Amino acid sequence: MSLNTYIDKKVLVITVDGRTLVGTLLSFDQVTNIVLNDTVERIIRPADDPEPSSQVSHGLYLVRGDNITIVGLVDEELDNSIDWEKVRGEVVGSTKHV
Repeated sequence: MSLNTYIDKKVLVITVDGRTLVGTLLSFDQVTNIVLNDTVERIIRPADDPEPSSQVSHGLYLVRGDNITIVGLVDEELDNSIDWEKVRGEVVGSTKHV
């Protein structure tokens, strides 16, 4: 499936090292390097961590294709209804093969 249908839409990207990025897909190339706009990184904390989960703004962001595990569309209505500081969950591990 091509990312063409995702252009100018809000997407969620999970990277090889387990980071979660959300932003508007502006562009991509033949090796799946992607450019995101209004990008935020979601840092979800485990239930036993006293620090709240957070979102860190990165603005315009380039992600190399070899660092991408998955790209998916975001349901913006559902996404906007969630208080991301209250979300808890297990850390997404690395998918890198060694």
